[in-house]
Amino acid sequence: MNKDSYMIKKCYRSNTGKDIHVLITDGHSQVLEITTLSKAEYLMGLLNENTDNGCKYEIMVINNNKKIKK
Repeated sequence: MNKDSYMIKKCYRSNTGKDIHVLITDGHSQVLEITTLSKAEYLMGLLNENTDNGCKYEIMVINNNKKIKK
């Protein structure tokens, strides 16, 4: 089974100059996993358009390769 999923990563620089990367979570404190690229791109676009503190959002591709026993 070759099915990719997608996560959104928030990137910003702290006051000390350190780059910070945070995965976006769902409403239950679990990392948000999106099943289609189009939905991930749409959400990333919304987040990037509405950020007011210089954050940048990026898509991370998660390759879900599972070996199927025959």
